[in-house]
Amino acid sequence: MKDASPQTTYLSDYTPFGWQVADVHLTVKLAPKATRVVSRIHFQPNPNAPAQDFFLHGEELKLIRAAIDGTEVNPELTPQGLRCDVPSGPFLWETEVEIAPAENTALEGLYMSNGMYCTQCEAEGFRKITYYPDRPDVMATFTVRIEGDTPVKLSNGNPTDSGEGWAEWHDPWPKPAYLFALVAGDLVNHPGAFTTMSGKEVELNIWVRPGDEGKCAFGMEALKASMTWDEEVYGREYDLDIFNIVAVDDFNMGAMENKGLNIFNSSCVLASPETSTDANFERIEAIIAHEYFHNWTGNRITCRDWFQLCLKEGLTVYRDSQFTSDMRSAEVKRISDVIDLRARQFPEDQGPLSHPVRPESFQEINNFYTATVYEKGAEVIGMLKRLVGDEAYGKALDLYFERHDGDAATIEDWLRVFEDSTGRDLSQFKRWYSQSGTPHLSISEDYADGTFTLTFKQETPPTPGQSDKAPQVLPIAVGLLNPNGDEVVPTTVLEMTDAEQSFSFEGLSAKPVASILRGFSAPVVLDRETLAEEKRFLLAHDTDAFNRWEASRDLARGCLFDMVTEGAGPDMAWIDALEQVIRDGDLDPAFRALMLALPTQSELAQMLHAKGVTPDPDAIHAAAETLRNAMAERWSSLLPELMAATRVTEGYSPDAKQSGKRALGNAVLSLQTRLDGGKAAQAQFDAADNMTMQLSALSCLISAGAEDAALAAFERQWKDDRLVMDKWFALQVAATKPESAAPRAEALTKRPDFDWKNPNRFRAVMGSLAMNHAGFHAKDGSGYRLLAEWLIKLDGKNPQTAARMCSVFQTWTRYDAGRQALMKAELERIAAKPDLSRDVSEMVGRLLS
Repeated sequence: MKDASPQTTYLSDYTPFGWQVADVHLTVKLAPKATRVVSRIHFQPNPNAPAQDFFLHGEELKLIRAAIDGTEVNPELTPQGLRCDVPSGPFLWETEVEIAPAENTALEGLYMSNGMYCTQCEAEGFRKITYYPDRPDVMATFTVRIEGDTPVKLSNGNPTDSGEGWAEWHDPWPKPAYLFALVAGDLVNHPGAFTTMSGKEVELNIWVRPGDEGKCAFGMEALKASMTWDEEVYGREYDLDIFNIVAVDDFNMGAMENKGLNIFNSSCVLASPETSTDANFERIEAIIAHEYFHNWTGNRITCRDWFQLCLKEGLTVYRDSQFTSDMRSAEVKRISDVIDLRARQFPEDQGPLSHPVRPESFQEINNFYTATVYEKGAEVIGMLKRLVGDEAYGKALDLYFERHDGDAATIEDWLRVFEDSTGRDLSQFKRWYSQSGTPHLSISEDYADGTFTLTFKQETPPTPGQSDKAPQVLPIAVGLLNPNGDEVVPTTVLEMTDAEQSFSFEGLSAKPVASILRGFSAPVVLDRETLAEEKRFLLAHDTDAFNRWEASRDLARGCLFDMVTEGAGPDMAWIDALEQVIRDGDLDPAFRALMLALPTQSELAQMLHAKGVTPDPDAIHAAAETLRNAMAERWSSLLPELMAATRVTEGYSPDAKQSGKRALGNAVLSLQTRLDGGKAAQAQFDAADNMTMQLSALSCLISAGAEDAALAAFERQWKDDRLVMDKWFALQVAATKPESAAPRAEALTKRPDFDWKNPNRFRAVMGSLAMNHAGFHAKDGSGYRLLAEWLIKLDGKNPQTAARMCSVFQTWTRYDAGRQALMKAELERIAAKPDLSRDVSEMVGRLLS
């Protein structure tokens, strides 16, 4: 177990490692309980580093021998690594260590998953394999020999030789240790090939367990599409002879971009119409793209230190978002991204876990793989592109790749490329990387003599460790519509740099209606008091799809707020205005499906809290149910018509056209279920020939309380498919009534097939409990107690997954005193656990502070 009282690491203390690594040779002799790792590493003094002790990271290693230039030495061992006196010039360092991958339940370093050897080294897992300077700015070429009785043995780079019981690989591109990968097991490959833009032939493989071969075709096509897109849009060509993907059942993350050998959580690569939903297909396509894009934005150019994590992750998330926008619908993708940002990153920014996109310090780096680093980091890239323009962005990226290929770079390096290529001063823009919190943007309007003036004020509330906030650079995309609904000023990006700033539009014949923050051009909270009539006007006429959706979302939020705080009834004027949009067959069905979704109950709780109202999860749930019932009743004659119009008659395809139709049809089905008690849902469940339709129908039946027969039938059909059964576990908790959420989750944990050591199965139940807002926040504290019990249990086996799940408590201070006391007690119970991991200790400490 890790030290529960670790030292804090600070960005300001960065010092280069005192030695450079010329090359690394590893021999890995596989055995479940006694794997031997022999390393031969050529070190030479780093002329750019200050004098320092020779220290190599190493954890949970049994040192067999160590030698310098062939002479055995006795280094000083610590729980974190070893120290040793070394020559003043170049030298060969050799060690042999023993590790036990079969006992490694943390899934970090070298471990086993159902008989398969697998690695996960980001961020600091390589130190659990051998002694090494395990930091991203130490880059070297690797040659790896794997010995063992498994039929398949894979590592980074290109295969160089193999024989009975062994295989060798060489990666010619210098890389940090976190990108090292090794997989060995009984695997079969789904092969493919790709010809790069320079004519190079690349061998492609997706490696899976026998029996999963039929779920690889979509992933292979997604990989080829990613390779083509990166060439066409960013000019980036693949640089090895082979590209391998491996599907692993036990994996803490979604996937990992190891050079030439991407390792994927099985749920993020295996797909078929029968077992995967449309959302699964889209997610798989995006994750495959994300990990492939890392080849340049993460591998060829990596991070100098872990404080620069957003340099690779924010940029790569932005790139995979661009890819999905091009493959599917840019408008729907943008709305979906903002929904996710508000659901995950905004609460993080507004709570005790708030931190800048580039943190200033950490105790456990695994705790900073956050929505702020990833999603807000991507938003910062998008803002930068919006400010400089598409052409300048392209030139800056070309310079970035040219200047920093092979480097371990920093945010300063990234911004300097834009300054050098555009001539702009980005010193103020840099605050987006150093300042935490979500800016609030308020607006006032004035119209006189044909001139329309918008005055903006920005303010960022205090966050932990940052009480005073300086003004940010905000790109505010604005369009103006005349009273007839015609656009009189097309989208214009206003660049706000002051705390208060005005912008004027002249020559207007009438006061326009302003469409503000089009495309969600900056990640801010828009505090704008707008009449419902104006919101309905934008819902009907705005040419910007995001703001059209946002106008409807605002009306829904306002309606629910009044229902919760004043006991008001549903806003029938909004429901009628929304009907006109839902009826419009010229609009993308996927967009119409998004329009039908209400704000999440967690989002409503945050809105109430921001307005000084203590949120009551039960009242929020009741209001949302009442509003959905009103929508269903108002549209009782429309719903069957829409279901018929969205029926897909041709063979299944996960493409955007069919997926959009199914999304709209299933959104309509959820409303229809409120009228017929599940009759239509049962019919769809019985007839479904794909997982999207089957699972949506099952969700409707659960919400209607008519699920018993369907749940049993689903289990009989899919009991042998672990990924589909994850869906079965998750849906029962997420879709059930609040009073049943914690009891049902607890009952599921007692099943023999609840493998709590598997991250997917654990998240299926406990993550779904957290998603059931009123259920998790049950007044008796049953949801809190159940989750805390399992986090305490999981911490002893998999601290990384346990720590990430702790974040569901991050909003605990927004609720009433009774719920606060219950949540605080559970956090304190977790904190009091003996031998608490530093992962969980840091998270709980930040939450309680």
